[in-house]
Amino acid sequence: MYHNITPKQDLSLGLTLSMDKFEEQLHYLNERNFTSYFVSELEDIESFSRKAVVVTFDDVTENQLLYALPLLVKYKIKATFFIPFSYIGKEDLWNNGSEKIMSIEQLKSLDSNFVELGHHSFFHKKYTTLSPEEIQLDFDKSFEVIEQNNLKVAPALAYPYGNYPKKGIGKVKFFEILASNNIKMAFRIGNRVNSFPLKSKFEIHRIDIKGEDSLLSFKWKLRLGKLRLF
Repeated sequence: MYHNITPKQDLSLGLTLSMDKFEEQLHYLNERNFTSYFVSELEDIESFSRKAVVVTFDDVTENQLLYALPLLVKYKIKATFFIPFSYIGKEDLWNNGSEKIMSIEQLKSLDSNFVELGHHSFFHKKYTTLSPEEIQLDFDKSFEVIEQNNLKVAPALAYPYGNYPKKGIGKVKFFEILASNNIKMAFRIGNRVNSFPLKSKFEIHRIDIKGEDSLLSFKWKLRLGKLRLF
């Protein structure tokens, strides 16, 4: 799970990763013969080798187009970019507007050989703070943007902040809403390596890659998930 990419090595921290580190990680995947998959390809696959990876980017910030995409193309790595629909062409206001979000034209310009698009909600709010009616409205407005702009978006969702109802009837109703909106799979954070077949299609784990991660840390996360040691 990635967010922002920067050409400035000294700004590689938290949700922002330097281009040098990102390239180092992609080079490692390429050199070790990992196979990358789009999120949409997971539905029809029952098992993977240990050298399978799914690369995801949240928020479709413009820096992903400028700095991540050329490296994905260079190393022939597929990635899924998740869109917060109400922020298209604006700024990531949940982060004080520090990063510009891609425009419709930029989203359409992405090379479909290496990038597919997915859902990251409309309002980018925590699902646990929303009623079932508000969650459905969030989906309705997302689909409006998709239809009005003829965007090709995979039926996959990355939860904003990794947040979703995790217990009881709230979880059951939430998953029912996802299914009724034809969402085929959804991604939490979790920081664990997934095994196949998936135990829950709406609770797929992602591993949080940070700007301060060393290559050694990245290798261990790739194998074992997030370790407190790093």
